[in-house]
Order: sequence, then structure tokens, then C-alpha cells
Amino acid sequence: MNKQLSIFTNGFLRENPLLVLNIGLCSSLGVTTSIFNGLGMGMSMTFVLLMSEIVISIFRKGIPSAIRLPIFIIIIAAFTTIVQLVLQAYVESLYDALGVFLPLIVVNCIIMGRVEAFASKNNTGNAILDALGMGIGYTMVMFLISFAREFLGGGTLLAGTALKIEVIPEAYRIGILNSAPGGFMVFGFLGALVQFFKNKKKEAN
Repeated sequence: MNKQLSIFTNGFLRENPLLVLNIGLCSSLGVTTSIFNGLGMGMSMTFVLLMSEIVISIFRKGIPSAIRLPIFIIIIAAFTTIVQLVLQAYVESLYDALGVFLPLIVVNCIIMGRVEAFASKNNTGNAILDALGMGIGYTMVMFLISFAREFLGGGTLLAGTALKIEVIPEAYRIGILNSAPGGFMVFGFLGALVQFFKNKKKEAN
């Protein structure tokens, strides 16, 4: 039980793909100008990662080592295409907002890294826990970055939805947070915060 719990929670902080491993950063900076976009990207990534890990873990023993990477890409591309078609059909505003970052899920380092390092070497149960943990960890960081950028930079909450509300007058907004450098600033602050607490924990031990 402790092993399974460790696998599931690993992606929350210890090996968070964004804040600790620093992989898959393009999407975290490119689409996090609103909570709607950030959560949409997080859930899309989590779905593709989960389904890809399940399929690859099931057939891991039958996948020839010499062609495993092309097979992994084909599997990931299939589930990415499903996400694209569903969003295009039912959530077109999110589909348009995510733009090129949606098809780029196929080659996202987070998914490729996890299917290669974990799903191809572990059973399906553990692969599901790993995918959910990494996906939730990724989505949590996407939410935090997008919340800070939308709230402080755009002065709104839930932009892109019917529930959009204005919370900060335009004169008091930090406009730079809506740009790419602003995304780096928020990401850097979160990374520094994580490192601060990790160092505090080491000192306490």
C-alpha cells in the first residue's frame, strides 16, 4: 500500500513534471493566460497520459525494444487525436485557445518520459497510479500559474466561459503577466517557493 501511495503522490511535488523535473514547460507558459485554458490543457494531458500508460503497460512485454519509441508515439498520437476531435466538437473555444499546443501533446516530454521510464516497465495498476499522480501534479501547477496570470494580469476569473467576472480594475492590473516573460516570472516564483519549502524540510530533518 505504501508503495502504491508513493507512486500516486510522486507527481504532486517530489517529481512534479513542471516544478521539479522542468519538462513540458512550453504548454505551461503558452496557454496559462486563463484558468479555463490551464485546466483544459491539464485535463487533456492527464487523459492522454493515463490512456497511453494503460495501453503501453498492458502490451509492454509484446512491444519489440527496437521499435518501442515509434509505437509509443503512435499510441500517444491516437489519444491526442481523440482529445482534439472531442474539444473541436464540444468545446470549440478551448480548442481554439489551446491552438498548436494541443497537437504538440504527442511529443510532450512528460508523456514520452513517463511511458518510457514507467509504463513500459510496470504493471497496469501502478501505471494508472503514476499517470494520475503526474497528471494531477501537472494540472495543479497549470491551475496555479493560470490563476496568478489571469487574476493579476487580466483582472478576471474564468475568462473564456459564461462565468467570467471582472475582479481588478484595468488600472491596477500587472499587464506583463499576460506576456511570455510574465509566464516565466510566475513559473520562477512557484519553483523558488517549492525549493524554499524543500530546503526547510531538509533543515528540519
